[in-house]
Amino acid sequence: MPVLPGAEPFQHDGSDEIGMLLCHGFTGSPQSLRPWGEHLAAEGLTVRCPRLPGHGTDWREMNRTRWPDWYGRVADELDELAARCATVLVGGLSMGGALALRLAQQRGGSVAGLVLVNPSVTTLRREMALLPVLSRVVASMPPVGNDIAKPGVTELAYDRTPLRAANSLRDLWRTVRADLASVIQPVLLYRSAVDHVVEAVNSQIVLASIGSTDATEVVLPDSYHVATLDNDAPTIFAGSIEFARRVHAQRVGEPA
Repeated sequence: MPVLPGAEPFQHDGSDEIGMLLCHGFTGSPQSLRPWGEHLAAEGLTVRCPRLPGHGTDWREMNRTRWPDWYGRVADELDELAARCATVLVGGLSMGGALALRLAQQRGGSVAGLVLVNPSVTTLRREMALLPVLSRVVASMPPVGNDIAKPGVTELAYDRTPLRAANSLRDLWRTVRADLASVIQPVLLYRSAVDHVVEAVNSQIVLASIGSTDATEVVLPDSYHVATLDNDAPTIFAGSIEFARRVHAQRVGEPA
């Protein structure tokens, strides 16, 4: 199926010292992370931002995919980066944050640190509890994408939410929450003060449950959910560079 213009994966081969894998969100595409990836590349990092299966084409195709398909794609990209770079970090937006956490849980030392932007691991929306039944009879519902405060900026996301895929997202959340204590890598978590998609309790759960002793939360005052395309994006970009270099220096035993 043709890929939507702008939804193509992004990659850049830079330093063999620091690499960063970026994971986009549910029904989104690499477009939401491209400015972040381009900033990292301009700073010399090696960057990978894959298009997850079922994303960036048509929501009907996404309904034929499940969370292990999305995880499998980012796991393959992590393996490629780990073979190339001395230090590999993983960044994730929304569901991409859940995938990043799962990589940290499953791949241990291959993941040196995490940069999470409004990560999702649960929801308070009552209708989500009905998904196991609803997804059998209804294919889609209204969209969840494009929550951006900055005027004139649009996220390339589906205009419908595929319910069978959304039901699988709930399975991913449960899997990640059950093993959060095993996440011991340094974590830098960005949370928007106003987010109409992912509730603040998600970040609270992550920070309260991970095993890391090096975890920092930064509240973004002027962005909504898709903060990587919003007013506070420069804060995320600059902070992730500083974080990546610090983690790398600690990993190889050099001064930051």
